[in-house]
Amino acid sequence: MRTPRPLVVVTAAVLGLTACGGVRGGPGGSGAGDPYFPKAGNDGYDVTHYDLDLSYEPDGHRLTGTATLTARATEDLPAFDLDLKGMRVDDVTVDGRDARYHRAGQELTVRPPDGLDRGDRFRVTVRYGGAPETITDPDGSREGWLRTADGALALGQPVGSMAWFPGNHHPGDKATYAVAVTVPKGLRAVSNGEPAGERTAPAGRTTYLWRTAEPMASYLATVAIGDWRTDRSRTRDGLPVYTAVDPTQAAASAAVLKRIPEVVDWAEGLFGRYPFSSVGAIVDRPSDIGYALETQNRPVFPGAPDIVLLVHELAHQWYGDSVTPKTWRDMWLNEGFATYAEWLWQEDHGGAGAQEIFEATYGQDVVWAFPPADPPDAAHISAAPVYQRGAMVLHKIRQQAGDTAFRALLRGWAAAHRHGTADTDDFTAYVEKRLPDEDFTAVWEDWLRGDGQPDRP
Repeated sequence: MRTPRPLVVVTAAVLGLTACGGVRGGPGGSGAGDPYFPKAGNDGYDVTHYDLDLSYEPDGHRLTGTATLTARATEDLPAFDLDLKGMRVDDVTVDGRDARYHRAGQELTVRPPDGLDRGDRFRVTVRYGGAPETITDPDGSREGWLRTADGALALGQPVGSMAWFPGNHHPGDKATYAVAVTVPKGLRAVSNGEPAGERTAPAGRTTYLWRTAEPMASYLATVAIGDWRTDRSRTRDGLPVYTAVDPTQAAASAAVLKRIPEVVDWAEGLFGRYPFSSVGAIVDRPSDIGYALETQNRPVFPGAPDIVLLVHELAHQWYGDSVTPKTWRDMWLNEGFATYAEWLWQEDHGGAGAQEIFEATYGQDVVWAFPPADPPDAAHISAAPVYQRGAMVLHKIRQQAGDTAFRALLRGWAAAHRHGTADTDDFTAYVEKRLPDEDFTAVWEDWLRGDGQPDRP
C-alpha cells in the first residue's frame, strides 16, 4: 500500500578505462523493460539469494555494506548491471576474483574476469558505503533509506531498495535473503523473515541477524533501526508472530496488534494457507513515514493502524508478496485484492457489505480517472483507480461467478502463483479457465481496461 492513509544492450567495447575499471557492457544491460521504471532491474541473470552485511551509524548517517548475490546467468554475459543509487563502491568480485566495474547513474556495470556463459551460477560481492539516499517518487512519496527520530527505516516500493543495497531491483526477480545489521548500543534492527540470532561486540555495538527463506521481491525488503519495543507470540496454529513498535506508539497499537492471529485465521479461510513462515508488524512514529507498506512478513505502519488497515496489509502477504506483479503496470493485482479484502472483512464483521461499498465507490469520480490495468504513468500506480476500481473488478467477478466459485478463485489464484509473479493477462486467463461457462468480456472491457465510468449496474 502506497497511500497517505525492448532489450537494452550497451556496447561491448571497453571505453576509456578509469580507476574503477571503466566497464561498459555487452548483453545483460540495464533495465528489465518495465513500462514505468525502464531502468529498474537488469537483463541476463536471475538472483536466487542476497546476503547483506550492513552497519549503520545514525549520528553520522553512514552506512557500510557488503552485498553478496548468488545468481544464474540466463544468457552469455561478458558484463552485467546491478542497480545501486548513490553510495561509494569500494570493490567488486565475481566468484572471489576481482572484477572491473563502472558507475553511471543508478547502474553498476560489472565485467567478470572471464565472462559468464548462459546457465552459469555465480556469486558477485560488492563492498560499498556512504550516506544512503532518500528517493522521491513520481507521486511525491519518499522511500529508500529514511532517517527517523531514533534510527532509520528502509522502504523499497517501487525502486527505493537500490538506495541501500545493490541488486536486481525489479519485482520480476525474487530471491531469498540473509541480513545482518550492526547498530550502536541501545538500538535494535528488525528485518524480514525470522530472527536468526544476535551478537554484541565489547564496544557495545550489536549485530542482528535475519533470514527470509521464501522468495521476496526486493521492494518488499526492509530494515528498521530504532528503539523498538518487541514482542513474540504465536497463532493458534503455531505461526510465529513478531512485532516491533516505537515506544511512543505502544499503547495505541496494543489492541489492534493483538488481533493479528485473528486476521490471519480469517484470511486463511478466504485466501488459503498463509504463504510465509512468520507474520507481524513494524509500527513507527507517524512523523517518520507517511504511508503503510506491505513489507514481507511484517508490514510497516506510520503510527498505530486501525483494524481495516491491518487487514489490508496482511492481505498483501498473499496478493503482492507471495503473488507478486510481473511489472508495475500490474499493481492493481496487489492493491485491488487488498482493498477488496477490506470490503470482505467489513462484510464479515458487522460493517457495510461489499455491495454497499461498491455502490458508494461507484459514485466517486476519482476512481474513473483511468483503467486500473493501465495507469497513465509512474505517478499514478498508487492512485485511487488501482485500489478502489481494482476492487470493483473483483466484485463484478463475484457477482457473475457467485460466492462459492469466487472464493475458490481467490484461493486458487493465490495457490497457482504462490511465491511467483503474475500479470493482468495471467489473471484474466486464470478466471476464464476456472469458469469456462461464464463470459467475462464485459468485466474486462468495461471495468478492468475501459476508459470512463461504466453504466450503473
